[in-house]
Amino acid sequence: MTEQATARAAALEDLLCFDLYAASRAVTALYRPLLDELGLTYPQYLVLALLQPDEIRPISSIARDLQLDHGTLTPLLRRLESAGLLSRTRSTADERVVQIALTADGIALKARFDELKCTIIDAMALPEPEARDLQRTLRRLTSSVATHGDGAPPVGRTS
Repeated sequence: MTEQATARAAALEDLLCFDLYAASRAVTALYRPLLDELGLTYPQYLVLALLQPDEIRPISSIARDLQLDHGTLTPLLRRLESAGLLSRTRSTADERVVQIALTADGIALKARFDELKCTIIDAMALPEPEARDLQRTLRRLTSSVATHGDGAPPVGRTS
């Protein structure tokens, strides 16, 4: 490795944000071919994974759980509806509220997610306790960063 390449690598060495970015890209790349076989994008997969059979949820609830804004979520839901995987209906109690439910095709597709999860878990090669610890740490990090982004004082100093 050249001196310049070593310096570039060293510049990234202390950046936690780079490691998060690289891990996110690697995991998303792992999902891509598996989801392509199902005709889904990763965000579409997350929507379907979130919805339960025989459950009707307002878009606002889905947006909150997936940490997506309505502008991002609405076209995604339209595409899933066009594919016949979910239905969008207006609430009879308040027609401003759009409710989402899985269709029979959506439920059938979601049944294939367990196999996909096993493939991903195997590829990650993390023992279950370590994977759960990582998940808790990432959720705590997400919460801290979101709180900091809302103007609250920083919890700690890590880049």
